[in-house]
Amino acid sequence: MTDFPLPNASTDLTGEVALVTGATSGLGWRFAQVLAAAGATVVATGRREERLAELVLDIESRSGVAHGVPIDMSDADSIIAAVDHAEKAAGLVTILVNNAGVPDAQRAHKMSLELIDSVIDINLRGPYILSCEIARRLIAAERSGRMVNISSIAATHYSGNGAALYSITKAAISRMSEALAVEWSRFNINVNGIAPGLFKSEMTDGMLERVGDIGKHFPRKRTGQPEQLDSTLLYLCGPASECVTGTVIKVDDGQGPR
Repeated sequence: MTDFPLPNASTDLTGEVALVTGATSGLGWRFAQVLAAAGATVVATGRREERLAELVLDIESRSGVAHGVPIDMSDADSIIAAVDHAEKAAGLVTILVNNAGVPDAQRAHKMSLELIDSVIDINLRGPYILSCEIARRLIAAERSGRMVNISSIAATHYSGNGAALYSITKAAISRMSEALAVEWSRFNINVNGIAPGLFKSEMTDGMLERVGDIGKHFPRKRTGQPEQLDSTLLYLCGPASECVTGTVIKVDDGQGPR
């Protein structure tokens, strides 16, 4: 006998409130659309308020429910305020997708202190603060939850051509997923990660403009499309992953070394 329906394969998110960071473009934009289509009320966050408004209208045009909340992931006060705003607009946040991030694209010894601080704040410190704030409220409400942290295959492979700090912060995000999963498992908060390879996004578009199409060098001669992450996201956010926590799923289309 089980205390959950079988087969345990549901990705229905009806009744859930999902907060997605970095939702104004790229993977975050797609993640917000996918979660809304699965039935969640989506709180889309980012710095560009006009883009948040566009995303909300897009989701609503597909019969979804969404709210746009501005956030600065480098500012702790802004992060806490965004969670307050999300709760007032949509209710307790039960799903968190830590997607916001920035590349550094520079050699380590050439980075300014300001850039070092910015990359660490947005890629690691901000997601950690946000995760703890969401967890604190879930624990107080005695409510289970799901957290999905977007890492990268750069977390386990760095070629030495720039963006060392990006690689370091993404490795930390993977480890954050593992460590917080242990701490919060007793509260039924599942913490997992996705480590994508090179997928088309606003961030990678800028890189490809500089270095050219590197997809032709991959075994499958292509760059990933955001839609190819849909199933992994829904699995980790939905009831189907009820017993999965502390896992980082690599989705790289065979691009990276093994």
